[in-house]
Amino acid sequence: MTKARSKSEEQNAIDMLLEDHKKVQKMFKDFEKLDREDTEACQELVSTACTALKVHSMLEKELFYPAVRDQVDKEEDEDMLNEAEVEHQTVDQLIETIEGMDPGDAMYAAHFTVLSEYVKHHVQEEEKEMFPRVKKLKSLDLEALGEEMKARKQELMAEFGGEEDAELQEVDEDEEASDSAEEEETGAEKGSGRQSRTRR
Repeated sequence: MTKARSKSEEQNAIDMLLEDHKKVQKMFKDFEKLDREDTEACQELVSTACTALKVHSMLEKELFYPAVRDQVDKEEDEDMLNEAEVEHQTVDQLIETIEGMDPGDAMYAAHFTVLSEYVKHHVQEEEKEMFPRVKKLKSLDLEALGEEMKARKQELMAEFGGEEDAELQEVDEDEEASDSAEEEETGAEKGSGRQSRTRR
């Protein structure tokens, strides 16, 4: 029997970044629903989101942007990458400020809300402008870049103490294994049904 492949094994570089975008935007929505008086819950979610954003930012700055920059020759593409890196600097500064704040600070939630709005804008630009252009770069091997980014991401998550990705990956693998088992069971039942009808 062929072992079910996890979603992360099938992802190219852009797939990885898109998945990161979805995860962090879900955290932003979850934060909006939290009771601001529950400082412990707020801090836990903010800390998880900031770790995810730091890892994502480093993957793009260390690997994704340089790989894309090596393949582009248009000035407008260079400008797009330069603007994206400047946006990352602002995000990094906001994260540093938030991590240095007390969760009980009246401005704590405000800073995180501004961060979420800034990230949403950055995500929209990447998904609508940058990624479609990158996909057209025939000389860029997105699968190989994805493998490199995946390995680096595991290192960074271990460095920052982030466990969420590993847990989510395990859930994905469990779901796929369960789906595969259900399909096999359904197939076996159908086969058994056919044999019963044949005997009759």
